Amino acid sequence: MANHSFIYALICFLISCFSLIAAQQPYASKNCAKSDNTSSVLGYNCNGMNKTCQSYLIFRTVPPYNTISSIASLMSVSASQISAINQNVSDNFTMSTNTEVIIPVTCSCTGKFYQVNTTYVVRRNDNYYVIANDTFGGLTTCNAIQNEKRSRNVADIFPNEKLTIPLRCACPTKGQVNEGIKYLMSFVIQPGNAISSIATKFGADVGQTLEANEKTMQDSVIQPFTTLLVPLQNPPNSSVMEYPPLVLPPSPSPLPSVNLTPSKSKTSPSKGGNTKWAYFGVGVVVGGVFVLLAGMTLLFVLMRGRRNRTNLVASSKNFEAQEKAIDIKPENESLEVLKNISGIASLKVYSFKDLQGGTDDFNSKHWIKGSVYKGILDGNQVAIKKVNGDVSKEISVLNKINHSNLVNLLGVCFNDGVWYLVYEYAINGPLSDWIFEKTLSWGKRMQIAWDVATGLNYLHSYTSPPLIHKDIKSCNILLDDNFRAKIAKFALSRPVSGNDGQFTLTKHIIGTKGYLAPEYLENGLVSPMLDVYSFGVLLLEMITGKNVALLYEGVTVHLSEVVTPLISEGEGNAQSLRDFVDHSLGGDYPTDVAMSMVVLVDHCLRNDPGSRPSMDEIVRVLSKTLTTSLIWGSSSASTTSS
Repeated sequence: MANHSFIYALICFLISCFSLIAAQQPYASKNCAKSDNTSSVLGYNCNGMNKTCQSYLIFRTVPPYNTISSIASLMSVSASQISAINQNVSDNFTMSTNTEVIIPVTCSCTGKFYQVNTTYVVRRNDNYYVIANDTFGGLTTCNAIQNEKRSRNVADIFPNEKLTIPLRCACPTKGQVNEGIKYLMSFVIQPGNAISSIATKFGADVGQTLEANEKTMQDSVIQPFTTLLVPLQNPPNSSVMEYPPLVLPPSPSPLPSVNLTPSKSKTSPSKGGNTKWAYFGVGVVVGGVFVLLAGMTLLFVLMRGRRNRTNLVASSKNFEAQEKAIDIKPENESLEVLKNISGIASLKVYSFKDLQGGTDDFNSKHWIKGSVYKGILDGNQVAIKKVNGDVSKEISVLNKINHSNLVNLLGVCFNDGVWYLVYEYAINGPLSDWIFEKTLSWGKRMQIAWDVATGLNYLHSYTSPPLIHKDIKSCNILLDDNFRAKIAKFALSRPVSGNDGQFTLTKHIIGTKGYLAPEYLENGLVSPMLDVYSFGVLLLEMITGKNVALLYEGVTVHLSEVVTPLISEGEGNAQSLRDFVDHSLGGDYPTDVAMSMVVLVDHCLRNDPGSRPSMDEIVRVLSKTLTTSLIWGSSSASTTSS
């Protein structure tokens, strides 16, 4: 019954959170026959801190503008600049239609509006609407083009005529700059997009994105084919883009495809009957081979699981992280890695003298924990981690990701066979310190849970290939000065190598016991569901205030036993819920939301990975939960004060 309730609640959450998503300000009119000179149609107002700034546009390819060189010509931007920010795609690489391409531009205030101008030569059958919405994909409006030409007649356009096209862009306001925002990116909304999903994709803060577009959680409706400003602290990362394979001409002699799906309608013998039966025979053979291979794979997994099966609770009693044996590369290989890193613009290579100066020669007063020290480099607080071993994989991962809920790698140093990684500093330290030793309000816990889920969803859904963190736990979640969460420690992360994110096998079981999913412990199955399970454990710790070792006390088979009795009782036993939730909260939380979180934990901890929710589903549920919790917190505070 509880399971059905959760599914129903999830559907309600999705409908209430994401069905209405609309614009920050009146959107651009698409009726070019009508003159519309409102600011939303002609461009973004010149209200930024600077009159000129670096900005970015997202352009979607459409023939003939589906190569770097053709897009560069259309946008009047250097092809090398476009290539550099888009994974160094070659100039003549032919991309599939609707591929997203990052366009770096210099945005300038022209009159009342920000814009970047390009010149376009009118082709046969063009009109303002086609140019604005088809050729430039909504990055301009027909009214804005008309305004540049001072023409009010849509028909007043001729082949080979040169037009000035004002592309929509903007510069951050003083308030945004004070919040750390350095760039505003123009993104053309597509059907099904939501402000939250767009912000998450590019590592932007959802609240800041709403504010940048003069929207609120209650009024967040957006319309397709209009622009949304995405506020960024760093340049957009092309790793969130998917680059389809090179478009090749069809094979001169394509093999006939075999339809293995039987038709629902009866067919009578025909002239092609023999051919159909031949195809059917091929299908049977191919299908038989697949069934045989699948059976052998399943048998292997079951035998391996039986051979290696141990009591899950017993294997989970050791709650220390099980790390790989340190893979120490020869110094010449490490120096080669350092040489390659030097070519990465976003990473700074520090000298060991820099690190010594920033930490008072690694004085104990700068020591944080383990091999991590706090320091000052370039006038900023940083965390410096000493690593004895290969760091190339971690650096490679961190260099490809860019999200506000993932810790930012600032630079590296290699000295005397030892690596030093320099990260942004999270002033409030690890989450584990707060949920086990200090006090966090319910609202902050829900905000942190949403932050972590959003970061994981970015890794699973918006990087290419998708990434699995594999070591989600409370001590690897860092909190900044506003108690916003950042996922750290990517040493164990790995890309999803299976097709469409399916399971892959590994013999190396690595991670922290207690947080590891049963299918991984038993059979070495790897998928994004590992992170979902670990997130469930983390959420359980946040709700109860107890670490995973303590939670396992009394468990006979599976950790979900901790929440099963409470779910069986339902919402009727308020005392059981009070006993379950962290006592340091003093009952200061919405009971219905707390109960829904218990049910979410139960779903994340399910034995069958296929029954667990995806991180995208979790983010959507937590989005509603967070909003409800914050509203409840505000009303509770006002009631107390009155």
